[in-house]
Amino acid sequence: MGHQTALYQKHQQANAKLVDFGGWDMPINYGSQVEEHHKVRTDVGMFDVSHMTVVDVTGADAKEYLRYLLANDVARLQEHGKALYSGMLNETGGVVDDLIVYLMTDPDVTGEWFRVVVNCGTREKDIRWMADHTASFDNVALTERPELAMVAIQGPNAIAKVTSVVSESRGKLIQGLKPFQGLESEGWFFARTGYTGEDGLEVMVPEEYVADFWQALADAGVAPCGLGARDTLRLEAGMNLYGSEMDEKTSPLSANMGWTIAWEPAERDFVGRKALENQRSVGVKQKLVGLVLESRGVLRSHQKVMINGEEAGEITSGSFSPTLGCSVAMARVSTEIADTCHVDMRGKLVEVKVVKPSFVRNGEKVFS
Repeated sequence: MGHQTALYQKHQQANAKLVDFGGWDMPINYGSQVEEHHKVRTDVGMFDVSHMTVVDVTGADAKEYLRYLLANDVARLQEHGKALYSGMLNETGGVVDDLIVYLMTDPDVTGEWFRVVVNCGTREKDIRWMADHTASFDNVALTERPELAMVAIQGPNAIAKVTSVVSESRGKLIQGLKPFQGLESEGWFFARTGYTGEDGLEVMVPEEYVADFWQALADAGVAPCGLGARDTLRLEAGMNLYGSEMDEKTSPLSANMGWTIAWEPAERDFVGRKALENQRSVGVKQKLVGLVLESRGVLRSHQKVMINGEEAGEITSGSFSPTLGCSVAMARVSTEIADTCHVDMRGKLVEVKVVKPSFVRNGEKVFS
């Protein structure tokens, strides 16, 4: 038996297929992964993501600590609740983890408070890495928040559905949220973020209330969705998965994460900066691209990408796209790749189209 979230009994009652995911017993689907995928793209679905790790970073040195720890710059957060996505790098420029950080106080408030959400599968090493780097700062504290469950409600009708089942005051707060902003309301935290390429919310709820919240959403017509649909949704949206698109040996410059690196101001040092500057000066040899297979077949991770008969990289994530009706993938390949290439599928070279690593956003195809 793995760890169980506060919604475990709800998953059992709904006849979910439960699998081990990073040491947690989590639902992979509740019947049809494809139907769950379509629900999110066309209406609304909800995911139990309580296995994610939430850490509050507080203290007078919290901002400077995070400015050093992360490749992106939390000084860019100039509004209460605003969030940013960043890699947390090692000294060689590899990705320890990718995460979201929220500014929990007004920017000019003394006594800073940030909330960081990291992956469940990397929890132990992340907490250790974060703790080790507090040594250089006099006033910073890390507080893990295991008492908070988390539900992601995603899809074009997500905000309306959540608003319909919460109090009027919380509903007003939700309606006023900007994309990539999260705010507290009486111990609950509502963030307009997600991992599907659709609008929606990620809601942190005290564990004792989350089962009732889940049930209220279900009664309002929100479909429970498993991690299988979450994976095909994030793949269509071109969102990285830790351990696939990036890891401790992969540079963000080779993982379509260059936009998350805050190079300015030049005087700001951060873990991995020198290594990334060296990589940038000599030029990276690989990049992350999208692949589209318009003929029959399914692209899978670790299949080899071929250019002119020579191996030029491999697929990092691949699957059938329920939205597009064909197979798509992300692949790390030579920067010299053209508009088409081939994938080795059981010894047969199959032609695929090369596009930017994003396929569907807000229910619409985004490549030509």
